[in-house]
Amino acid sequence: MSQGSAKGIALSDRQRVAWLRLIRSDNVGPATFRDLINHFGSAETALDMLPELSARGGSTRPIRVASREEAEAELNEAARRGARFIGIGEPDYPQALRQIEAAPPLIAVEGDPKILRNVAVGVVGSRNCSVAGAKFASLIAKNLGRASYATVSGLARGIDAAAHRASLDSGTIAILAGGLDRPYPPENLDLLRDIVARGGAAVSEMPFGWEPRARDFPRRNRLIAGIGLGLVVVEAAERSGSLITARYAAEFGRLVFAAPGSPLDPRCKGANGLIKDGAQIVTEPEDVIRAMAPITERDLFSPPEAQEPPREGDGAHLSPPSDSDRQRIIDALGPSPVEIDDVIRHTGASAQTVYLVLLELDLAGRLYRHPGGLVSLDMT
Repeated sequence: MSQGSAKGIALSDRQRVAWLRLIRSDNVGPATFRDLINHFGSAETALDMLPELSARGGSTRPIRVASREEAEAELNEAARRGARFIGIGEPDYPQALRQIEAAPPLIAVEGDPKILRNVAVGVVGSRNCSVAGAKFASLIAKNLGRASYATVSGLARGIDAAAHRASLDSGTIAILAGGLDRPYPPENLDLLRDIVARGGAAVSEMPFGWEPRARDFPRRNRLIAGIGLGLVVVEAAERSGSLITARYAAEFGRLVFAAPGSPLDPRCKGANGLIKDGAQIVTEPEDVIRAMAPITERDLFSPPEAQEPPREGDGAHLSPPSDSDRQRIIDALGPSPVEIDDVIRHTGASAQTVYLVLLELDLAGRLYRHPGGLVSLDMT
């Protein structure tokens, strides 16, 4: 089931190198990347401005800017593996993922990127699942495939692996916590190869060579929730990555489903809790397919928010904020998260000036970005 006609503008080779350099530079996350592109008009101009912005924000050491050689080496490694980097404004970038806050500006994709154009549903759950749980996850994934949905999951053992295997023929998307060349767990390497060989895709926002760490898995879970328009949880403990994925899905406005289980089985407490909190009960695949139908029959997606304009922006030629403006904005910030619009109203500074000062602080490592577009100042 396609998400409508592909939308977007392809990056040039030169732009792709610049985008990769920018997102791999110090203190540049997805939100900062978007603000830099929107302000300066291009990644190349933003790269030139990084040292100056960081210094103006109060950094005590030079910012590390990823080199052209580093970016080209990563692009060459992707090409060697038959993978590619897809930018947020390009046609093959998942349309649902574009809409979430701070979507990754570039994703590395190995396999057939066309599967990313399909409407996807996430299926996640316990690594230490029961035989019944694995069988039910397989049933869900297989029937979603028959209904032309792609299945997206995290390649973990247990429920994830069962969902991937059941949807190999219909199309499945594996989201990795590390680089594409560092899949985890190693026991699922053959499964990953099957996914790529049979029309599915592996996706990562991390650099090649990146070994997954504990803090990388919530980022992976966020992508699972962002790519899917729905999420099915089958067997999840009270404190599990699956519940993190479900929380992200709810924040993104996705449909969240949970399979009920025995109150005596600790593997089911998290899923049962989701149902208590309002998740839709799923006892058969048709529960998911019926609920998904209304939101997939119409075009829910607007054009991509962040893409380079065809000409260079003029943000680099604007005068930097005055010292008094900068100090007034810094004084308005503190350790408590606040909305940027409130900072603009409180200081009386122009939106452009406030955003530029926030960029300076961000690149200097002095700004915290919180969900919902909130910001706070590092007071240490």
